[in-house]
Amino acid sequence: MGRLVKDPEVRYTQEHLAVARYTLAVNKKVQQGQAEADFIPCIAFGKTAQVAENYFNKGRQIVIVGRLQIRSWENESGQRQWTTEIVVEEQYFTGSKNQESNHQQTYSYGNSGDGSYHNPTTPKGFYPVSEEEDLAF
Repeated sequence: MGRLVKDPEVRYTQEHLAVARYTLAVNKKVQQGQAEADFIPCIAFGKTAQVAENYFNKGRQIVIVGRLQIRSWENESGQRQWTTEIVVEEQYFTGSKNQESNHQQTYSYGNSGDGSYHNPTTPKGFYPVSEEEDLAF
């Protein structure tokens, strides 16, 4: 769980597949009164990337589920470069509708009137973002 450092950057492949890249600032446990964060690069594909493009913005708090990917390539100078990133498999909005409406948008997600989405498999206060769902925003 973290906050988006900036708006997602989305590009499309020649096959029209959306690829979104974004960075999450994830708070570390406070040590000696100093709050610190890790900055975690994330990459999403397909409809997951399109949702990020359309509904995620700088400062939004989200939760992701994914897998760690380490990859390498050669740069223009012939040197080997490495990167580590999270390949996003699931992503969730966090907080209540009321908190999010203060941020930028109000999300209508089939809640029961208390600002939270109720689903037995989704923790209270998390809003699932599914590839199959038609988001009613």
